Amino acid sequence: MNRVIKVLKLGASSGRRGAGRGRALVAGGAGFLGSHLCERLLGDGYEVIALDNFHTGKRYNLTGIAGDASFTCIKHDVVDALPGDFAVDEIYNLACPASPPHYQADPIHTFKTSVLGSINLLDLARRHGAKIFQASTSEVYGDPLVHPQPEGYFGNVNTHGPRSCYDEGKRSAETLFFDYSRTYGIDVRVARIFNTYGPRMQPDDGRVVSNFIVQALRGEDITVYGSGTQTRSFCFVEDLIEGFMRLMNAPVAPQHPVNLGNPVEFTIMELAELVVDYTNSRSRIVHRPLPVDDPRQRKPDISFARQHLGWEPKVALSEGLAHTTAYFDALLGGRRSVGSRSAARSSVHVAVGS
Repeated sequence: MNRVIKVLKLGASSGRRGAGRGRALVAGGAGFLGSHLCERLLGDGYEVIALDNFHTGKRYNLTGIAGDASFTCIKHDVVDALPGDFAVDEIYNLACPASPPHYQADPIHTFKTSVLGSINLLDLARRHGAKIFQASTSEVYGDPLVHPQPEGYFGNVNTHGPRSCYDEGKRSAETLFFDYSRTYGIDVRVARIFNTYGPRMQPDDGRVVSNFIVQALRGEDITVYGSGTQTRSFCFVEDLIEGFMRLMNAPVAPQHPVNLGNPVEFTIMELAELVVDYTNSRSRIVHRPLPVDDPRQRKPDISFARQHLGWEPKVALSEGLAHTTAYFDALLGGRRSVGSRSAARSSVHVAVGS
């Protein structure tokens, strides 16, 4: 796949602007979330332009839509000036590595992506009067002292730790988005994303769900950092993308970030045991030292999203793990058959809202 998947006709002369739902630009469009978002937008009738530098995004994530006449992908880093003045109706900024091994590999570039990338996309939105969406993160809450975390909580953060390039970059991006909104009247939508999983995660991305599934499928030790009593909440990717769309399509832009995530909380040990059970794995669960600044608790308060967007996750962890495990099993070459030894029990144990 070359720099451009297919030729893009820039500007309003493309003949598609105004047709269907309009034209959407997705920065980070080849990534885990970005590729799912591109598919959803195409399905909803948008013309879609994806930008990605392919540092962490993968070309194969776009295989299913690369031939769509309404889809274009351009290889580009949003840190640099945009490669054209795109006439767009909506912009989604998902351009930033989101897993610790990836964003820590080049922390300065990670921070630039959040700050300079946001400025470039906000200026584009300003020129064309486009709505613009920022994929922020629950990491802005740091290691929270308030649980669950509401949007009004300002966090317990470290500005100079090994994770700060990502955490503080995203906090800075939120500042830029709301300052552009107040200064220039731009319609901005900011989502704080909590742990999300599903097909198209990378097997080496260092996130807990992908780590555990890949280790289990390979029969390797499952690595739990710390005691495993720290908690996370896990949202399936389709639910999250639905939240994106509802936030972007809300008739009134919220004047603050909005939490999007699953409020059902699990310990890391519970997740490890569930993955071992589901995959029929003989893997042992082993413990390693907890990384610096790893949060002890993570659970969103989604009251605002429920009340104002009519949104909450629908997919139980058992169902989402089935889809995700099947994806990794195929990606790894079908190294073992998977299926829960106690699917009925698991389904009850992890049902959303339990």
